[in-house]
Amino acid sequence: MSRVLLFTGKGGVGKTTAAAATATLAARSGHKTLVVSTDTAHSLADTLGATAGAEPTEVAPGLHLHQVDTQKALERQWGDLRDYARGFFAELGLDEVTAEEITVLPGAEEVIALLELREQARSGRWDVIVIDCAPTAETLRLLALPEALDWHVNRLLPVGRRLLRTLSPLIRRVAQVSVPEDHVVGAGERLHRGLLEVRELLTGPDASVRLVLTPEAVVLAEARRTLTSLSLYGYRVDAVIANRVFPAEGADPWRQGWVEAQAGHLAEVEQSFAPLPVHTVPYLDAEPVGPAALARVAEAMYGESDPFAPPTVDPPLRITPEGELILALPFAEKGEVDLARKGDELIVNAGSYRRVLALPAALARRSVREAVLRDGLLRVRFQSGGPDD
Repeated sequence: MSRVLLFTGKGGVGKTTAAAATATLAARSGHKTLVVSTDTAHSLADTLGATAGAEPTEVAPGLHLHQVDTQKALERQWGDLRDYARGFFAELGLDEVTAEEITVLPGAEEVIALLELREQARSGRWDVIVIDCAPTAETLRLLALPEALDWHVNRLLPVGRRLLRTLSPLIRRVAQVSVPEDHVVGAGERLHRGLLEVRELLTGPDASVRLVLTPEAVVLAEARRTLTSLSLYGYRVDAVIANRVFPAEGADPWRQGWVEAQAGHLAEVEQSFAPLPVHTVPYLDAEPVGPAALARVAEAMYGESDPFAPPTVDPPLRITPEGELILALPFAEKGEVDLARKGDELIVNAGSYRRVLALPAALARRSVREAVLRDGLLRVRFQSGGPDD
């Protein structure tokens, strides 16, 4: 299996540089490496000082860059769905150009990038895959999508298929519009399965997220919230990267003020994210562009550590042999966490984010006895009996 590393952080903290530097180091260490971006800004190629192609392109020995051709990938991944949607809107009287524009789904580029990532991981070509993610808010929405889509599809698709078979003649006759055929619905099901496979890959034992931040109060606060949300959705964070740290040596009075302020924030980072390692990158005197400059960044960032070793941190969600469900929610406060039970599902709210957990059969038959949030861990204990309504 490929070692998969995702890099995210608040916009402007240098996550693309950290991702590109890590990929460069991987290739120079002898790993066959792919670096890809889910960020529609597409600055990854500029950072590497390279031109990206529609297929993985070798930009340095052992290092391949993949910038997804969204148009081609859209046709391949859900061409049937788009064709149906275009035809449907044309039947409603919209011109061809308008119908084409409407069928460009919001967030489609990021979703397609994830599906292409799945294809690359399944190919077995790569030792290391590095993903330059979008800023944190977009990344969290994207990473929550597969599980949220699964919840809706499992409930709506079987019913929808039956309704389509029953009502399609009536819809055609009364509404004068086409209904999706089985192959169109099948395309939706393939998309659904593909996203579930993406989630399985990114939450698996060979994948982890690295949070990139700068030592500033606002950025640190967002990084804490991001760790809580990533853990809620089951994504494992294995390191923090503190970027643009002013060196203390030879500081003039102006820079000395920054050095002292950053030192305080760095101490808070170390304390907040322990036991995760915190890798620091100095504030450079020039923008690192190209493999040679990025390799120097990676050496400063990781030192003697092995950034490609399997993650050693526990998965955020686990179930003990005694049947206790444990979900890591670092930094979450009791007032921010809400728990509800509905049938065989456990609904967990943490701040503004929600996750619907389908309980395994052994727990689905048992009622919740108690739930305790302590030391960043939500522990849910079950008792014998039927599930709560």
